[in-house]
Amino acid sequence: MSLPMSTQKGLLEVPSPTEKDWSTDGEEDYVFKDPDWELDSLPQPYRMINKLLNLLIDRSWEVIEERNAVREAELSRIQPTIYPPVLESKLNKMAHCMAICQDYVFIGGAKGFSIYNLYNAKRIYVWEKLKVDVTSIWATEMGSEILVAPVDEMGIVRLFYFHKDDLFLIRAINEVDDTSKQTTCVKMEISQGGDFAAFLLQGAGDIWLDVYKLPKECWLREVEHPQLALNPKKKGRQPQLNIPDPMTSGDIKFSLPVHIMKIKPPKPVTGTTFKSPLEVFAKIADCYGLGSGQNHFIKDSQWEQQAAIFNATYKKYLDGEWEEEPLSSATFHFLLPSCITAMPTEGKSPAGVACALGIHWTGCHNFFLYSLNRTLKDKVVSSPPDPEGVWPCAAPIAVSQLSYSGSYLVLACEDGVLTLWDLAEGFPVGVVALPEGCFCQSIHFLKYFLVYKGQNVYPVGLVRSQMTCVVLCTDASLHLVTAKGTQGPAISVLVERPVKHLDEAICTVAPVPALPGMVLTFSRNGSVQLLDVAKPQVVCAFALPGVHRPALPWEPLFVVSLHHPYFLLRGDPPGEKEFADNASDIQTSVFYFHFDAYPLLTNISRDCTMSSADLMDGVAVPQVLPLEKRCEDFLQKRFQKLGNKVNEQEHWTRLHRYSLLLQRESARK
Repeated sequence: MSLPMSTQKGLLEVPSPTEKDWSTDGEEDYVFKDPDWELDSLPQPYRMINKLLNLLIDRSWEVIEERNAVREAELSRIQPTIYPPVLESKLNKMAHCMAICQDYVFIGGAKGFSIYNLYNAKRIYVWEKLKVDVTSIWATEMGSEILVAPVDEMGIVRLFYFHKDDLFLIRAINEVDDTSKQTTCVKMEISQGGDFAAFLLQGAGDIWLDVYKLPKECWLREVEHPQLALNPKKKGRQPQLNIPDPMTSGDIKFSLPVHIMKIKPPKPVTGTTFKSPLEVFAKIADCYGLGSGQNHFIKDSQWEQQAAIFNATYKKYLDGEWEEEPLSSATFHFLLPSCITAMPTEGKSPAGVACALGIHWTGCHNFFLYSLNRTLKDKVVSSPPDPEGVWPCAAPIAVSQLSYSGSYLVLACEDGVLTLWDLAEGFPVGVVALPEGCFCQSIHFLKYFLVYKGQNVYPVGLVRSQMTCVVLCTDASLHLVTAKGTQGPAISVLVERPVKHLDEAICTVAPVPALPGMVLTFSRNGSVQLLDVAKPQVVCAFALPGVHRPALPWEPLFVVSLHHPYFLLRGDPPGEKEFADNASDIQTSVFYFHFDAYPLLTNISRDCTMSSADLMDGVAVPQVLPLEKRCEDFLQKRFQKLGNKVNEQEHWTRLHRYSLLLQRESARK
């Protein structure tokens, strides 16, 4: 503790023993000073240096106290059980993408991709014939065969056929000899079963979607009964490390995919050229495509007047320089036959085969439906094709997601409103809004499950109008959306938005089909946790061994098996990137996590299904209210009568004829 110090200016004298003799003339010469104040009299720049040091010490102490509080809070929190991987697969080069199909793992990397066994991580095939790296890879099951589609850094996509431990190159979809005309594959989608494929391509300042029909029956026949057409100028490449080398398209003549249609973004709505509403009605050949906004009766003057009102209202927000808008992108899904995807009657699709393509473009309010049952006549008459259906939304569609079974569809708009569709039954399940300030980043469907005696189980049998999905928002909050039959959708918060610990923000979510009601959450700090959405609570966590860490914690490279209790995660040792000359030559590892190998998850994975009879005896299924039961029966009866209704095309034909008749009568007058 510092005490004030009395100092006197001038000579010091011994004071008189009595106060009466003390002089009062020199009281102004006595100055009381704090020893700390003596520092303020330091000359510059030492005075400023002293202040900065004091400020630095104070702030450092605050940081120390905050870290100590965080450490105490971490010690007081209940830490989940952490499980290590069961297997490590060391790679000589960096892995850029992964996919799992059947019992195989497909890993894309430098100059090609490799095929590994899922259970023992043994490499089966290696295909490295590219000059660039593979950035993404698809693997789709086609019966007992697998269709593999890697995409390289140049945006070129190739199709491979994996049949009985043999790999065949079918063809490159968008590879051309002239590099100036090369197009880039931005996104791709393959239908379940491998009947159709769609590729979003861009080039020369344009973007479009190419849709192909894949002749998988012909491929199987050509592989089992090959028409050998060996090229004597080309010799088979010797296998590397005693690994069989895949055959090329020169070994077997494969049937080429059939191009069905080319879809471009919708044109901006402009003024009409029609003179009367009847002329607009007569222009439309059929009822398909209504709602797209292309055929209308709005004049240019009306558009100009509306634009002037908008610019005058929001002038202060429109002033300034605007960046050039990027090319529009698209999200598309292959839809199975249902009563909601009304398609032409002359082209019926078999059960389990996609019949329509649903697509929405960036900044567009409409969800377009295109029929996949097109003939050569349709391609000539309608190029580009007109959509067979249009679903308008109140706001631009930001995210859309189709369930793995193809029965449910969710459309999330930019205003945070989600529309839930039951495609199998043919009606919207409901509309639900995210909390204020939350906007959808991604949607993930969960297979419908029930809670039986505290454990999540899958009911055996057909489940109708039962939807469960998790929604990850842009603020890192996680929400659960459920909908059941005639009951409206419900939304609940699973994980709140982090406020203090920003490194715990969730960046990616992945459902685990092998575990009912479970999802994997990946945080920015590199942690991986298994979350039970029914509780909700963290069941356990997974960590990489030793010093390995996910290369990009905010964008981890992982893959979850749909039919096996496995998930794979890439991990990199620290310091590899600093010492490697080429990023592709960095040695990484892929770690295998097997849910059945962990005590907390063994029973959940093995006893994940239960019959309906057992569920009815328990408390998992609540008693259905009589009113709700009557509503369910009423809807089922209405669905049965849909087959007897008059075709919509017949209604449109009648209206079209009537409009032509009115137009002729008006011309006579």
